[in-house]
Amino acid sequence: MSDQRNVILAVVLSIAILLGYQFFFLKASPKQNVPPTPTAAEAVKPEPPKDVSSGAETQGRTMRPRAAVLAESGRVTVKTPRLTGSIALTGARIDDVTLAAYRQTEAPDSPNVTLLSPSGTEKPYFIELGWSVAAGTGIKVPTAATQWSANGKTLTPDTPVELWWDNGEGLTFIRTIAVDDRYVFTVTQRVENHSGADVTLYPYGLIARIGLPKLEGYSVLHEGPLGVLGGTLEEVTYKKLADKPFGTDSTGGWLGITDKYWLAALLPDQKTPLHAKFSRNDAGGTERYQVDYLMSGLAVAAGQTKEITNRVFVGAKEVKTISAYEEKLGIDKFDRAIDFGWFYFLTKPFFYIIDYCYHLFGNFGLAILAFVVLLRLAMFPLANKSYRSMNAMKRVQPEVKILQDRYKDDKPRLQKEMMALYKKEKANPMSGCLPMLIQIPVFFALYKVLFITIEMRHAPFYGWITDLSAPDPTNIFTVFGLIPWTPPEMLHMGIWPLVMGLTMWLLQKMSPAPPDPTQAKIMQMLPIVFTFMMAKFAAGLVIYWSFSNVLSILQQWVLLKTDAHARAAKAAAKAAHALEHAKKK
Repeated sequence: MSDQRNVILAVVLSIAILLGYQFFFLKASPKQNVPPTPTAAEAVKPEPPKDVSSGAETQGRTMRPRAAVLAESGRVTVKTPRLTGSIALTGARIDDVTLAAYRQTEAPDSPNVTLLSPSGTEKPYFIELGWSVAAGTGIKVPTAATQWSANGKTLTPDTPVELWWDNGEGLTFIRTIAVDDRYVFTVTQRVENHSGADVTLYPYGLIARIGLPKLEGYSVLHEGPLGVLGGTLEEVTYKKLADKPFGTDSTGGWLGITDKYWLAALLPDQKTPLHAKFSRNDAGGTERYQVDYLMSGLAVAAGQTKEITNRVFVGAKEVKTISAYEEKLGIDKFDRAIDFGWFYFLTKPFFYIIDYCYHLFGNFGLAILAFVVLLRLAMFPLANKSYRSMNAMKRVQPEVKILQDRYKDDKPRLQKEMMALYKKEKANPMSGCLPMLIQIPVFFALYKVLFITIEMRHAPFYGWITDLSAPDPTNIFTVFGLIPWTPPEMLHMGIWPLVMGLTMWLLQKMSPAPPDPTQAKIMQMLPIVFTFMMAKFAAGLVIYWSFSNVLSILQQWVLLKTDAHARAAKAAAKAAHALEHAKKK
């Protein structure tokens, strides 16, 4: 009886984990390394700008249409295979980026995803690189209001653009901006010192986001400031940033702001020390979320020219693209920008297997089915052993019932007799738990792949499944769209969740039922519970589970037939042997 209780406990715990995934598998809260209050000697050290220098987000200012704001400033057009947009000559900000390969919805005429927007629009989101100076030096450096000159009108992967500005006091600032065919801008900042005096300039980079963006709201997904600094992944939510800023020193690394699928990140020179910060300030009554870094001072002697090169990532979090940048540019743990979670060691390999199958079959749904087959093949010996043991448990249930009635008042003797019976019949009461326990991390890892990888976004299967990363859109409670009403969310039940529930019920019927009536009733409810629960999960995950159940049913059926034939043959041989023995007598 205690063994059966353990089985039920394992199942109940599995449900609890599925229902409370966001509570059980959250990453530890990042440490808040707020730097100490500076001493008097350190107080002159500069910082990246915190205010809105252009005054575009002042209190009470009416936000204007994006097109009108873009038309106010001279601009360098950005045109690549993956990005369109522009760079403002006022401030030289990268503040207008649209993703050419991604649309807001599945509709072919849906607008493309706009990632960055300039000051003055409803949700400003921009990147700024520049120079800062120590307080009291009086050195004029470029600001967000600086009017730059350019040697070209269009920035493409083949045509970099050079911007320049003279401060009128002997310093000329030259900025060369290049872009590749994906999502990285390379910015080389050069300073020519003809002032007759030595100067020290501090390179900085910042990403500012005005106003809280629309969030997915899932605890299993990080949205907001993040980065790898000092070799450690740091993640701070927008909410926590409002209470306490984050700051730390690092050499190299990266930092940025992430959405579910999109990322804006600063990729500083990987060999230069810097101080990085995540902060929240007010911009005209609206929250301004900012990530920034400030590098060590760069001394430029009179008559000398110095330069520094840093990079910026603006685009989609494509797994292979991110990993390629990590390797090519030597960016520490850049792939952590994709929230693979605690099961990183499973999630990322699973993605690559599914992606490989996708390139074979041309459909991510078929790739998931192929992945199930590969997974079942890998687990085949373990599953076979487990199913054989479960079948043995089913055969001995009548004898177990007899033992329970015979020794109902002698628990130690009952346990001893049951263990002897299990040993004789090669049955293991816990045999059904091991495959389930192994499947839990597999389930979560696949859930992550479907939920966070952009490759799965808007990926169709067949029929009504047009997005494997979204729940099945059909609903039995509207007779699949024939009844024009919107039922409560808990009553959303698509076709694939029903298929999953049916296959789970069939698989349960092929497995031994607990001898205790109460436990048996609990087990009978599981397919219903899981059906309603899985109805809200990504369709790709439900398809995975359904097909896995089908393969389990087939494997069980074959084993039952094989074992039945083996037992029949063994019984026939035994009978023949007995008959032969009787004849000899």
